[in-house]
Amino acid sequence: MANDHAPDPALLAKAETLTEALPYMQRYAGETFVVKYGGHAMGDEDGAEDFAQDVALMKAVGINPVVVHGGGPQIGAMLKTMGVVSHFVDGLRVTDAETARVAEMVLSGDVNRAIVSSIGKAGGRAVGISGKDGRLVTVEKVRRTRRNPDTGIEEEIDLGFVGEPCDVDTRLLDTISKAGMIPVVAPIGVGEDGQTYNVNADTMAGAIAIATGAARLFLLTDVPGVLDKQKNLLTDLTPADIVGLRGDGTISGGMIPKLETCVHAVEGGVDAAVILDGRVPHAMLLEVFTRRGAGTLVRAG
Repeated sequence: MANDHAPDPALLAKAETLTEALPYMQRYAGETFVVKYGGHAMGDEDGAEDFAQDVALMKAVGINPVVVHGGGPQIGAMLKTMGVVSHFVDGLRVTDAETARVAEMVLSGDVNRAIVSSIGKAGGRAVGISGKDGRLVTVEKVRRTRRNPDTGIEEEIDLGFVGEPCDVDTRLLDTISKAGMIPVVAPIGVGEDGQTYNVNADTMAGAIAIATGAARLFLLTDVPGVLDKQKNLLTDLTPADIVGLRGDGTISGGMIPKLETCVHAVEGGVDAAVILDGRVPHAMLLEVFTRRGAGTLVRAG
């Protein structure tokens, strides 16, 4: 005779998922996760809702997430609307005074507030700040050189108000996290002279991850992770693996600076860095709370 009171298989699957997640929740309770939320990964409303739910859930189970967001596409759209032409060198936007003003307005304004609002709707409590607040991130002006094709001489290229972190003061982040809230950080830094600088969000997230002793650095982007030449996902890499993959051309283009950030982070003491597809629903939860994972994990060899 059939059991009319048998549990719903879907409910059982949910219970098994929670059981699988429990040891990971216990392992990471009290740890810091730094999440770089990319401009392209922020592209759709459903994805933004999933991301906010993931971050709020992490906080609810005792993890201390710190969100560092990008906003390149949003800055580009605003500059286009204003008729300002953007120029790039090695993937970095050349930032004159007007571009720097627009970048800060977009990043610390609309983009930051939208993420804070989404986390609030998901039941979390978030605080929007930038790297300027409390001198969280002090930067140095980025300097790049390029060989002149006509003369063969190395010449310095002025990127304008573009900086890279040289010091991170975590006290503000600690205060926010201890108050039960989630810091959402716009990638704007301040120089020793008080000048405002635009900062690459991946680079800022990596610097904050090192300074906070994070257990994980997540780089959410618009690709599944690092793929081999047959387009299969590479799930685990070491710095030595990355050198080899770069040498044989498996990794190239925009993936190179992301992996450089990951290597710098793990060599600076972060337990592991992960490149994830931010378009996949709940990708961070799959990576953290399941055995299989969801992206490319980089840890020190």
